Amino acid sequence: MAAMGGNRAAAVDRAYKRFDDGSYLELLRKLVAIPTESQVSSRLPELYQYCSTLAGPVLDNLGFKTEVLDNPHSGAGPVMLALRIEDPAKPTVLIYGHGDVVRGIDSQWRAGLDPWQITVEGDCIYGRGTADNKGQHLIAIEGMRAVLQERGSLGFNAKVFIETGEEVGSPGIAEFLSLHRDRCAADVFIGLDGPRQTTFVPEIKLGARGAVAFDLIVRLREGAHHSGHWGGILADPGFILAHALSTMVSKTGQIQVQRWTPAKIPEPVRRACAGLLFEDLPNLPKSDQNWGEPGLSLAEKIFAWTSVVILAYRTGDPGGPTNSVQPEATARLQVRHTVDISGEDIIPALRRHLDDRGFQSVAIEPIKDRDMFLAARTDPDEPWVRMVAQSLERTTGRAPNVVPNSSGGNPSRVFMDTLGVPVIWIPNSYAGCSQHAPNEHALAPLLREGLGIMAGIWWDVGADGR
Repeated sequence: MAAMGGNRAAAVDRAYKRFDDGSYLELLRKLVAIPTESQVSSRLPELYQYCSTLAGPVLDNLGFKTEVLDNPHSGAGPVMLALRIEDPAKPTVLIYGHGDVVRGIDSQWRAGLDPWQITVEGDCIYGRGTADNKGQHLIAIEGMRAVLQERGSLGFNAKVFIETGEEVGSPGIAEFLSLHRDRCAADVFIGLDGPRQTTFVPEIKLGARGAVAFDLIVRLREGAHHSGHWGGILADPGFILAHALSTMVSKTGQIQVQRWTPAKIPEPVRRACAGLLFEDLPNLPKSDQNWGEPGLSLAEKIFAWTSVVILAYRTGDPGGPTNSVQPEATARLQVRHTVDISGEDIIPALRRHLDDRGFQSVAIEPIKDRDMFLAARTDPDEPWVRMVAQSLERTTGRAPNVVPNSSGGNPSRVFMDTLGVPVIWIPNSYAGCSQHAPNEHALAPLLREGLGIMAGIWWDVGADGR
């Protein structure tokens, strides 16, 4: 370690050099090579292996005290917790990442690519986990390495929290945090995950929309009946369900169910949305301008409003239709919402809506799995948010996008509720990264920039001493 002192620019430059000399990429190769598919139950040993690989050779050597701890949820992957306490009077940062990945889907990757091997083609760094999330939490760790080498200390207390079940809904994490609340206690949560809106503007995200999933089911009778003999005199569940759905969302996408949308968008959130920049990327769909809530901007529709999606609709056998009046129809829906409405009231509000319109025959069955998660949002005016935003601008020369909450899911709420900390996400991927799909990749310029960004943030947290 260097002697106490140094300067911010030199620390940031050290972080860039970790990318330029191949040190960062070499370590990422080792992490990607471990097939940490949390959706595959037989991969539990690999989840433990990943935590041990990151704990010993990496964090122990940076002065952290590391442990690989069992998850209280039976069969779920472990948590790696690494602590470096320099001075209890100094601020403490809880740094989050997840070591698990979705299925490799090996056979579907392009020729010459392997999900468990890093392949570099131009600016694209291919491999499962390069973007989601191994490459990102490694940025946070390597940023601390640069500060330690330059200043000799962080200037704050750091706790690195790596879970291995995020891709299956973070089972057991709420219980884990309750069991280890004191060991995980911090002043702020900083996680690195997800894509940002542009490749040219750094970004902060402040939570996540929640999600509620459920099935709508119309069951009218046992068995199907000949369409020639019974069509026109037996009620058709497919049409009944279609009419029920049409009362919930208008033909232009406006939500009609009361209490599913915010009474208003909070002013700090509206200001944050107004300042967001977006980037059109090739091979991605264009938004339909006439779909959704009238009068809202694109950013407000994505980050400050409710969305409803029909994930699946089924009556009969679509792959082999028969000439029959079907006995039932089913649709699975997902509602994503901000903290401005209650997720617990989504289904009761829908029940009232359907009953008021004569659709008592439409049953609602909640889905209690990873399609359910709670909404969370840190106030964009929170002092930690302002400090991180200023640090990002200082490093990159560009004011960051400050996104009120992620449009996707993450475990923000459990950390906010259990630890009482503001939650800040700093994504270093982009929308075209193919996360959760074949050919996942990270962009070299974003990884390199992320290393400098995180070194700058860690330097500023230690320098401010707040």
